Amino acid sequence: MAKRREKVKIRIRNYWIFALVLVIVLVGVFICYDPFNWFTPKATADISIHFLELGNKNAGDCIYIKCRENDILVDAGSKRTSASTIANYLKNYVTDNKLEYVIATHADQDHISAFAGSSSVQGIFDRYDTDIIIDFPKTNKNTQILQDYYAKRDAEVQKGAKHYSALECYNNENGAQRVWSISDGIQLEILYNYYYENYSADENNYSVCFIINNGDQHYLFTGDLEESGETKLVENNNLPRCELFKAGHHGSKTSSNTVLLDVIRPKYSVVCCCAGSDEYTSTPSNQFPTQAYIDRISKYTSNVYVTTVVDGNSYTSMNGNVVFKVDKGNITVTGSNNTTPLKDTQWFKENRTCPQEWKSAA
Repeated sequence: MAKRREKVKIRIRNYWIFALVLVIVLVGVFICYDPFNWFTPKATADISIHFLELGNKNAGDCIYIKCRENDILVDAGSKRTSASTIANYLKNYVTDNKLEYVIATHADQDHISAFAGSSSVQGIFDRYDTDIIIDFPKTNKNTQILQDYYAKRDAEVQKGAKHYSALECYNNENGAQRVWSISDGIQLEILYNYYYENYSADENNYSVCFIINNGDQHYLFTGDLEESGETKLVENNNLPRCELFKAGHHGSKTSSNTVLLDVIRPKYSVVCCCAGSDEYTSTPSNQFPTQAYIDRISKYTSNVYVTTVVDGNSYTSMNGNVVFKVDKGNITVTGSNNTTPLKDTQWFKENRTCPQEWKSAA
């Protein structure tokens, strides 16, 4: 009888030990992965992200980020002459003539040409001092625009700027950092792109990819990354759900694929393009922003905004310069022309088929 009672006591004790260990393991998992954001600080820092029009009807990226005293410029397309348009916008925000960070995502002209400028238009590097320049580790190109970009970038380095490749940043090499603190509570994190150190026939896959982390909010930028690059990005990084996603490759049919969108599930997406331009194709459905992009993004959000739209042989503002602003965790989106989501614009109604998800959201 006594032996039986002892066995029962041992069994009960083992149950309690097992339960305690299980609780400790579960708590550890929740702290590490925080699936419900219980342990993640809320977004309290202020930041504004500006998607610029570029003064023509060509696709191109230029994104200005204001984070307290830090001024960040991501890309400078779409043409050399766009430098004047960009500088005219920045003068309202960059009061000390210094860009703390410049990121050039890849070597295509619609992302770097305005850094160099031309003989008649002063480039961005000539107009501003720069502290840190981060750019693409690989390229297949050897264009005159790229050589001019290198020359102007290297001149900035001679004046005191620090230059790092995205791969150096990811590896924390040569003074570079994977994670840059750009404000209290806000970090700019360089992500790992497989094509930083592997060949791609498509130049777009060399794009510098990064995410801005603001407490429990995240804003993702992937340049012109294509589907194979997006697949590798998901495989090699622990990507969170994102409030904001800068549409890949101007809303092309080959970027912003489900493999990425289903992980980040963005609440807002901004497309830097001239809607309906035949710059790259005469097929209407494949002109930016493409029907394929719209069909895919519609499953996650109807908050999609576009900078510019074709107007006959010229261009005009769709939303205009789009500003995504976070103030103490509260998000607002405004356009210099209007704040009408893409699905409600006249251009969309005349040129695109409305996905069922957006019909339901109406």
